[in-house]
Amino acid sequence: MKKEQCPICYSNLEVKEFAPCDDCGGLEEEINHFKNGIHKYTVYEIYDGLELQLCNFCDVDFGSYKSEYLGLLGNRRIGYENFKFISSVQNPSIQKTKYCPECNKGIKFLTFLRDLRAKEKKG
Repeated sequence: MKKEQCPICYSNLEVKEFAPCDDCGGLEEEINHFKNGIHKYTVYEIYDGLELQLCNFCDVDFGSYKSEYLGLLGNRRIGYENFKFISSVQNPSIQKTKYCPECNKGIKFLTFLRDLRAKEKKG
């Protein structure tokens, strides 16, 4: 069977346990935070119909991503103030998800990143 590849760097994806945050959920620290009930999780529309589920640290910290990484033109940033609330996550759980060991992100974030870059290229 052919391995699925990362939509950003094309490395082979692996399967890994993830906490409910699409950004930092693969980090051991976040898995521990989840198990200890430290974070709450929310689904947001981040940009032009693109959604992510984020913990209450990553939502506030999202503006620290450089515009080049996100593929934004003109040195723009996307921050918490730009998010549209969709829903709070009720009964979050740890789940297995596809993960890129090179990018250090899960498939939901990688797909978001690919789609955001494509939208920006179209202008």
